[in-house]
Amino acid sequence: MTPGRFDLNLYRGDSAAWRFQLWEDCDRLAPVDLTGAVVAAEIRDAPAGAVVMPLLCTITEPNIVDVDLPAALWPGFTPAAGIWDLQLTYAAGDVQTPIYGLVGITDDVTGSTP
Repeated sequence: MTPGRFDLNLYRGDSAAWRFQLWEDCDRLAPVDLTGAVVAAEIRDAPAGAVVMPLLCTITEPNIVDVDLPAALWPGFTPAAGIWDLQLTYAAGDVQTPIYGLVGITDDVTGSTP
């Protein structure tokens, strides 16, 4: 599976959510079977970077992944931009990354501190 690119444009401090429906084929006739899979996603300042914001992920079978960024995860995450990806680990141990992208972050105004 070649990862598809999906960039995130975030507003610092705001909640965000995305839903991804994964398919085996371009015609979207064969859903990816996520039975027994574990999903994880992170935003980092750079590949293998020390600054990490984990995203909350849930699977709805057969092929839906919901990714949430609650406002409560923002404190301590200071980069102005970053990268992210979504990684699936299947019960047999196979690992796939179906989605990746750049992360743009706009600083907030209301409630911000100097």
